[in-house]
Amino acid sequence: MKNIQDVLKERILVLDGAMGTMLQRHKFTEEDFRGERFKDWEHPLQGNNDLLSLTQPEAIAEVHRLYFAAGADIVETNTFSGTTIAMADYHMEDLVYELNYESAKIAKAVADEFTAKEPNKPRFVAGSIGPTNKTASMSPDVNDPGFRGVSFDELRLAYKQQVEALLDGGVDILLVETIFDTLNAKAALFAIEEVKEERNMEVPIMVSGTITDASGRTLSGQTAEAFLISISHIPILSVGFNCALGASQLVPHLEVLSAKTEHAVSAHPNAGLPNAFGEYDETPEEMAAQIKEYAEKGLVNIVGGCCGTTPEHIKAMADVVKDYSPRILNTLEAHKHDT
Repeated sequence: MKNIQDVLKERILVLDGAMGTMLQRHKFTEEDFRGERFKDWEHPLQGNNDLLSLTQPEAIAEVHRLYFAAGADIVETNTFSGTTIAMADYHMEDLVYELNYESAKIAKAVADEFTAKEPNKPRFVAGSIGPTNKTASMSPDVNDPGFRGVSFDELRLAYKQQVEALLDGGVDILLVETIFDTLNAKAALFAIEEVKEERNMEVPIMVSGTITDASGRTLSGQTAEAFLISISHIPILSVGFNCALGASQLVPHLEVLSAKTEHAVSAHPNAGLPNAFGEYDETPEEMAAQIKEYAEKGLVNIVGGCCGTTPEHIKAMADVVKDYSPRILNTLEAHKHDT
């Protein structure tokens, strides 16, 4: 199978859309989340989407299938909250390894199914590593600015466990995504480097931050360029942004990244900004028109969707980007070696 670095040079790759949006269609009840295995769990489990990889695995596989059928090259594992830190909400810290391992296996089986049918279009699985629900850079207590809800080391250990399980389950890529606090991301990247070293292996890493407001900064206060600089010491496959903004609001931030990085650039925005009911209204056609602008300007190598996006959105994007060449990777590295 071709490696992803080679495929990236040939075309713009398409990432999947929102897992949560698709799972909401099932209207799973507390009983559905619990399944047989967790029917007597002492704490509420509804809303723990990662758990569905154990209790409703076929529903998860079906979401992956729909995204691949829509034209996605890469699907993300159902592991956005797959750390002990995030799972503490459900008192399920002990299940973290299994959740990540099984989620990776489900996605990989579906990817292999599609690659076998179309060997000229290999399908990849990205292990989704979310930001956790704690921040290492800021205090959760407004009256105690020096307080931290989590330490770098706690994050590093939590991420390390997640990374090991995702790799054991067969992911092709690790995606550190929806980064609102760069220190959290650094802990994740540090953990990945540790695992790579211990296992004497390489794995492509995608990094995707999130711009949280109109000032164009992440929650921990960085501009797009500052975010890029602060993770640039790690060898990564791609850097980009997802979530928080719709496709049109992302353009200026992608322009900055595209101009400043030698890595591939990714973008998986929301389907617009949420309306008064917290729902996303942007149609596949509207989103595809924005993605077309990214492609026309030569800003992206990987596109996909975040909150509110569906297979219909991904199909519309895939149909648009197939006519465009991927952004040319800046050869800053090559120049360094020539001098």
